Amino acid sequence: MEVKIGVQHAPREIVLESGQTAEEVERAVSEALAGKSQLLSLVDEHGRKVLVPADRLAYVELGEPAPRKVGFGAL
Repeated sequence: MEVKIGVQHAPREIVLESGQTAEEVERAVSEALAGKSQLLSLVDEHGRKVLVPADRLAYVELGEPAPRKVGFGAL
């Protein structure tokens, strides 16, 4: 699943491919925003952790992974 995280006062967003389900990511985001956790903690598909301070979250967008196009060709 593709996750895009907007961070306040940052010009770029964080984009990662996660093996977690949409429900798991949504639960982690809601816990961080409710104050149960100080950090939003997600794991990408390579096993790396991404930590974002909960008070700096601007938005979180969940979506399906987009297939990457390689090479030259007509669409």
